[in-house]
This record gives sequence, structure tokens and C-alpha cells, in this order.
Amino acid sequence: MKLNLFLLSNLLCTLVLAQAQDPIPGPVITGYGAVWDIPQATYKTDTSASFKAVFDVMNSPEDKTQVNPWIETAARFLNMHARAGVDPGQLQVALVVHNKASTDLLENPYYRELYGTDNPNSPLIKALMESGAQVVFCGQSSVARKVPVEQTISGVQLSLSAMTALIQFQDQGYRLIKF
Repeated sequence: MKLNLFLLSNLLCTLVLAQAQDPIPGPVITGYGAVWDIPQATYKTDTSASFKAVFDVMNSPEDKTQVNPWIETAARFLNMHARAGVDPGQLQVALVVHNKASTDLLENPYYRELYGTDNPNSPLIKALMESGAQVVFCGQSSVARKVPVEQTISGVQLSLSAMTALIQFQDQGYRLIKF
């Protein structure tokens, strides 16, 4: 009985301490993608490896004043690996954006016209591209959802389709991340 109470007490203390830790921002993308350091990890991160990830971004929050968490996942990927000791030069990121997330690529005037507010994703997308990330917009979604690439954030690339871009990135050694 005493052992069970001791174990339960330790478990509760561990949970409280884990919840008390705040996520840490940066160092690659500041202001977005805060993560937790995991010093007790037993499956070690290979800090000598190159990490190439392509994020399939098709959803968007209902609240158009909120940052798209599926886009922010790319910032978390960069920040957590850099914080774990992987050189940012060993990290390659691409986002393939389509479906409901299409309007998240719009420049502020066009986004404001649709939703009455500036695009909350714009600073994040620009920071990702400044860090070397590629942002590729599905041409099929562009036409179907009436989001011309000319109205998107500068630097966004247009592909034939999301399917095409996802296949090509995977053929180049990128690993698909879909949440």
C-alpha cells in the first residue's frame, strides 16, 4: 500500500512538473513553432543526419484570425531539431498547400477582402521561406477555389497539383508529414 502511494505521488509530481514547463520559441523561426526540450529522450536524435520533410497542408482553422496550426508544424519541425542540436543547414522543409488551406497563402489585401482581417499566416509563411522552406501551391486548388497565384504571398510556387508536388518531393528524398 505504501509503495503504491509512493509511486502515485511520484507520478503526480512528474505530471505537474511536465505541465509547468512552457514551450520554448526559436531558434530558427521566432514567434512561431514553440517546442519543448526533451533532455530525457532515450531514442536519440541523430544530429549528423539531414532531415528533409514535406508537409501536406490541406486544412485551415474555422477562425480566420488564427494562424493555421498545420503550417506552424513546419516551424515546430525546424525549431525542435535545431534546439536538439541539428544544424539548420541539415534541415530542408517544403509545404504543399491545397484544399481549405488555399486562402491561407493570400496577400493581406485579398485575405482582408474575404475575411475582414489581415492574413495571420503571412508573417509565418514569410519567415519559413526566409529560412529556406519551399511553399508550393496546388494549381488545381488555385483554379477550383478561385485563388490566383498572383494574389498569394511573394515566393509561393505554383504546381500542377498537390499530388504532383508531393510525389516529386518524395522522389527527391523528402519524407511526407501529414497531421
